[in-house]
Amino acid sequence: MSRSGTTDPLVAATGAAELVAALSAVSATVATAESLTAGLLSATIAGVPGASAVLRGGVVVYATDLKHSLAGVDAAVLVESGPVAGPTAAQLATGARRTCGADWGVALTGVAGPAAQDGRPPGLVYLGVAGPDGVEVRQLALSGDRWTIRLGAVTAAIAALRDRVGNLPPGGMR
Repeated sequence: MSRSGTTDPLVAATGAAELVAALSAVSATVATAESLTAGLLSATIAGVPGASAVLRGGVVVYATDLKHSLAGVDAAVLVESGPVAGPTAAQLATGARRTCGADWGVALTGVAGPAAQDGRPPGLVYLGVAGPDGVEVRQLALSGDRWTIRLGAVTAAIAALRDRVGNLPPGGMR
C-alpha cells in the first residue's frame, strides 16, 4: 500500500510486480508497442515501485499507419496480413525493442470489440515478445467486454515475458 492507503489495482491483478522483479534480477529492460491496449501494458508495469529501472518506454500505435511509421512494421506486412496478425505482432515487438533500446520488446495488437474489425472477431489478440533469444508470437482468444479483453491481453503479455525472462540460462541476457 502507498501512503494514501491505496494500491494500483492493475499491479495486483496482473503479476506486474513479479515481472519487474524478474527483469531486475537479470538487469534487463523492456519496451512496449501497444495497439488495442493503448498504453495499458506500460502503465501497468510503471505502477510497480522500481519500474523505472526496467521500463524503457513504449509506443501507442492504435492507428494502422503508426504501426509502420513509429514501430517499424513493414508496410507490406500491414497490407498482406493486416494490423491484427501474427507477423504484425512480431514486427511490433521487434520495433519496440529497437526504438527504445530495450533488451525485450512486447507487443499487443487485436480487437477489443464490441464489433469485429476487418473480419477479425472481438477477443482475437496477437501477443509478440522479442528478446535476445528470438521472437515469439501467441494468438489469444479472449472473451468479455472491452475492458476484460484489454486487461486479459495485458495479463497475458506480462506472464509471457515473465516466463521468457525466467527461462533464460544464467548469464543469458548479455
